[in-house]
Amino acid sequence: MAEHPKKPIHRNRVGRPLRRLREHFAYDDPDRRLVVDIAEQVVEQRIARDLSQKELADLCATSQPAIARLESGARPPRIDTLQRVAGALDCELEVRLRPRTKTKKEKQSEK
Repeated sequence: MAEHPKKPIHRNRVGRPLRRLREHFAYDDPDRRLVVDIAEQVVEQRIARDLSQKELADLCATSQPAIARLESGARPPRIDTLQRVAGALDCELEVRLRPRTKTKKEKQSEK
C-alpha cells in the first residue's frame, strides 16, 4: 500500500483560522479572550502535528464537529475535553489561578 505524501505545513494553514478567530471576537472581554486563546492554541498544535480535525477527533474519541466548535472559540470547552485534546496533541494542560489583587495576608504584611 503506497503512503500518501505529507502536506507541507504552510503559514496560511495556521494563519487563516487564527485570523478569523481574532476578527470575529472582541478582545476587550477577558472571559472571551481566554476561550479564543485556547482555540488558537488547539489550532496551532493540531496543524503543527499535521492532523486534520477528523484525525484529532478520532484521537480524542469525539467528533469532528466537536473539534470544529472548540477551534471556533464559539463557547468555552469543558476541562475534561481539554484534557483529552491535550493528550491527543501530546501537550501538557496547564490551568492556573493568578491573583489580580493582593490577598489580605499580603496587605497586612506590608503594614
